[in-house]
Amino acid sequence: MKWTDTLDIAIELAERHPDVDPEKINFVDLMRWTMELPGFADDEKRCGERILEAIQMAWIEEAR
Repeated sequence: MKWTDTLDIAIELAERHPDVDPEKINFVDLMRWTMELPGFADDEKRCGERILEAIQMAWIEEAR
């Protein structure tokens, strides 16, 4: 998985953190949790605010 796999990341995060409200997650935790996902293999330097926003929005949609 890479940073651009926002939907796959969102699905994994929703499954691993079912009690977390994705609308209230901070980007530091979001980035850390993403990098801790099994199968995630991308450089943290390739991540930025736009990517984290896209992951968060996908997670919000997945939670609905």
